[in-house]
Amino acid sequence: MRRKIILLIIAFCFFSAGIFFSYEAYKSYQAGKILAKRKAAWLALEKKLKAKALHFPGTVSIVVKDLDTGWEITQNEEVALPAASLVKIPIMLSYFYAAQEGRISFKDVLALKGSDKVAGSKVLGNFPAGSRFQVEDLLSPMITQSDNSATNLLISYLGFDTLNAYFKKMGLKDTNLVRKMMDFSKRRRGQENYTTARDMAFLLEKLYHKDFLNKEVSEQCLILLGEQKINDRIPKKLPKDGAFIAHKTGLERRICHDVGIVYTRKGDFLICVLVRHKSKTAGSAKKLISDIALSAYNYYQNQSARGYN
Repeated sequence: MRRKIILLIIAFCFFSAGIFFSYEAYKSYQAGKILAKRKAAWLALEKKLKAKALHFPGTVSIVVKDLDTGWEITQNEEVALPAASLVKIPIMLSYFYAAQEGRISFKDVLALKGSDKVAGSKVLGNFPAGSRFQVEDLLSPMITQSDNSATNLLISYLGFDTLNAYFKKMGLKDTNLVRKMMDFSKRRRGQENYTTARDMAFLLEKLYHKDFLNKEVSEQCLILLGEQKINDRIPKKLPKDGAFIAHKTGLERRICHDVGIVYTRKGDFLICVLVRHKSKTAGSAKKLISDIALSAYNYYQNQSARGYN
């Protein structure tokens, strides 16, 4: 009798193990099917986005990256284009670097000079020359409202050489700073700030994974990018209750950019679209960027939550 009980226990264990492994195999099979379906949809999205870029009259640089799988859609991602206000992202990050190294304090006080007051300054433009600001008070207007005077103050304080050194230190390959915002005389002489979609994607991904300096600094930078007030590109066609976007725009004559991270309930993605267009206005470029963002967003809405369940 005892032997029979033991044999029954052993048989039950084998039966249970068989059920367990069969279920695990079924789960793996189903997950594989879901992943294959998701990959096919991603490839369809890639084809669609590249077609949009190729048919646009101008140069379009794209990086769209699924932050769960690491899949990427790229087009002209290493082509250097005038950075416009995108350069304000690495300027912001440079200040966090400098503070960590003890080179500056966010409490340092800077005086607004008349030469630093330029167009495109919705915040500092209302202050007279001689007004004083702490460094920490300049970061928000520079990022959230793309204030050019705030940016010029920060460029003056650390200087071109130091900022460019930080750009290299943080891992940028094709981003430089040689002129202040709205310095048209330098631009006419061929001195231009450049960046690439690849460099911007690199920085944004470090922030997303909380890998820039440390978690606290990364989160502070993401909060500033998430408070962006210029929302006529990436967020334009996305539902306000369906996505949270941390991003930064750039706009100059025949240049129109937007780069950011889009957080959704069904997956997060990184999107960088840089455009050199041929139109007198940026309307068509803004529409292109918003269309690309909507196409990417819709890809996630057609997936199961986080793409695997």
